[in-house]
Amino acid sequence: MIVIHPVLETGTLPGFEFWPVPEQPPCHLTPLNGTLSDEQVGMAMATMAGYNSSRADDRPTDPADAFLNPLLHEEGFVAPGGLRVQDTRTGTTLTPGCCCGLEDWRGWLEIAAGDELWLGHDPTPWAEQLGESTVRLHPDGERPGPVIEIARTELPRLLAGVQQDLAHFLLLVAAWAEQHVPRSAQALVSAVDRSLDITAPLRRPS
Repeated sequence: MIVIHPVLETGTLPGFEFWPVPEQPPCHLTPLNGTLSDEQVGMAMATMAGYNSSRADDRPTDPADAFLNPLLHEEGFVAPGGLRVQDTRTGTTLTPGCCCGLEDWRGWLEIAAGDELWLGHDPTPWAEQLGESTVRLHPDGERPGPVIEIARTELPRLLAGVQQDLAHFLLLVAAWAEQHVPRSAQALVSAVDRSLDITAPLRRPS
């Protein structure tokens, strides 16, 4: 069976004090869905804010709210990660490559339409179109090597599942923000929805 999940690359945050975050190894791929703990949601928000920290401003405000300011720009933010594809039958997994961003997850609809899509640097995963019916994914860029094959007609359904995972994550963000950064809660939820392109209808490219 083929499963696809949205994942965020999170790491360690020693000395982080704005809100609780879990202890975990560096370069950890955290699935974003509705099962995350409060601390895991906090780690996701801290990761995304830190990744975009060059866009911070100096307006005086609460320190926790100020830390999240980089996420509130109208043009959106980037989120390290992407989509993780697993073939549970063979145990083969494709993870997003370096410099890939979760904000571009809808680009997989281009693969479903028969087009190409950049999936990141090292380990340089890539997608190959086999005729008009099958997509072959190469997790590590090598050929020959382990592969995952997906029927192109299945990709929209699998991506609808990704959208559902992100929608459930967004509900957790709303609850988390009301508890930890209530003054920024509404703006933060809107920014996450906008930047990760979560709730808009899922449509294949024309």
